[in-house]
Amino acid sequence: MTTAPRSQVLELAALAEYQEGAIVSRQITKVEAGNVTLFAFDQGQELSEHTTPFDALVQVVDGEAEITISGQPFQLKSGEAIIMPADEPHALRAVKRFKMLLTMIRA
Repeated sequence: MTTAPRSQVLELAALAEYQEGAIVSRQITKVEAGNVTLFAFDQGQELSEHTTPFDALVQVVDGEAEITISGQPFQLKSGEAIIMPADEPHALRAVKRFKMLLTMIRA
């Protein structure tokens, strides 16, 4: 996957297309201190519970998702965001098709 050119207006929702029964990702940018990735989840697709050593910001660009952090479910829709704290278990599920921008900060 290639990163998007810098200093360019990006139409985020158009950078990753939905695929039936799949999760699609597109890396927008990556540097040593972190990365930004766009994901497109088909309805019902999910990422099982896991942890990461870094905080992550999820911004829902389109659709609806359920994000569970340390056992607490949160319902998010387009235009909403949540921080997934480092070292706390979290999982994601597409209630409807949804696209999210994931910003991971490593520093």
